[in-house]
Amino acid sequence: MDVNAAVAAAAAIGGACTGVIAMLAFRWSERDQKKPTRTSMRPDSNAPLPPGVDTVLSVLSSSAVVLDESDSVVKASSAAYALGLVRGGRLAVEAMLNMARDTRRDGEIRQGELDLPRRGTGRGEALAVSARVAPLGSRLVLLLVEDLTEARRIEAVRRDFVANVSHELKTPVGALSLLSEAVMDASDDPEAVERFAGRMQIEATRLTNLVQEIIDLSRVQNDDPLEDSEPVRVDELVAEAIDRCRQQAGSKQITMAAGGTAELRIWGNRGQLAAALGNLVENAVNYSPARTRVGIAARRLSLPGGDQIEIAVTDQGIGISEKDRERVFERFYRVDPARSRATGGTGLGLAIVKHVAASHGGEVTVWSSEGQGSTFTLRLPEAGSVRERDRSSGPPVVNGDEGPHGPAHPDTLEPFPAPEVLP
Repeated sequence: MDVNAAVAAAAAIGGACTGVIAMLAFRWSERDQKKPTRTSMRPDSNAPLPPGVDTVLSVLSSSAVVLDESDSVVKASSAAYALGLVRGGRLAVEAMLNMARDTRRDGEIRQGELDLPRRGTGRGEALAVSARVAPLGSRLVLLLVEDLTEARRIEAVRRDFVANVSHELKTPVGALSLLSEAVMDASDDPEAVERFAGRMQIEATRLTNLVQEIIDLSRVQNDDPLEDSEPVRVDELVAEAIDRCRQQAGSKQITMAAGGTAELRIWGNRGQLAAALGNLVENAVNYSPARTRVGIAARRLSLPGGDQIEIAVTDQGIGISEKDRERVFERFYRVDPARSRATGGTGLGLAIVKHVAASHGGEVTVWSSEGQGSTFTLRLPEAGSVRERDRSSGPPVVNGDEGPHGPAHPDTLEPFPAPEVLP
């Protein structure tokens, strides 16, 4: 009897201990569930957004950030993280945070433009953004940020272009006005009238060329060359460029030589391609001394992305310094302004070449050495295969470079050699 009582008492004590342990475990589990976790502290988790807002924010092109009453980020788009607006679950831009607090306080919609430091650069560049803050419900604030950097850059380019055009047009127009007054004052002096009339013709020609090149540049920038494209023979483009400059070259006794252009075709707008190559040849003639040679050579390059045609125009002119080489393709930029006035240059020729090359999926590069000359190379995609050859036999052949040691490989191509000075 005593044994049974002892067993019953031990069982009762064990059951009580089990119940106590289970109750404590349940309490501990509830406490752990109430503690904030990394997942619950992350933005976008259990975000108390009004119905439909999350879907709308996901399709907006602007960077979107939603803040709660404690200025914590409830929702943020990937673009907001990319711009550096949100870091560590908080809005990182103090000016935007102040706008959000003011809007939460009075419910007014606010908008402003800010300059933000660009992440990952040490050059002091800034991002131009437009920020708009509006209340979202009773507790949340919505911040929409639009990147205006590219729009501002384009506007600056347009503003500079208008200023440069105004300045360039004012010079010949002013010269024509002064020359016309001089002609009137020298009406009784036939020699002076003839001299001033000759100057007026020069300035009128310069004005005409400037206006035409402005029109050409505008057309190149706005037109799509693929809408009116065709296979264009390189030898025809070269012949047209040489004919365009034949008179100028003849007056300076400059020999123009072309080679390697047979059986090569480029796919593009014939008028734009002719204008681009013509500008390169014309520059070479204008900046070459007398009794020299301008060389025009073309070849095919077999590259992994497809065959390309490379046209190089080489002169023996004054050359271009290293600091000017990076800017020669800018509009109205002249390496030697005094010489440009003497040759009638407008500073738009190489800008047109650059835009034509880019719109046709190609590029233009320059090699130059002061006092030795320059080589401008225009590289454009080929208009399909126009020469029957067995591509499986031997390495790729570059048109016009089959020497005594066999065909040249495109990876080991040398620059086009500069032409020699005529005796």
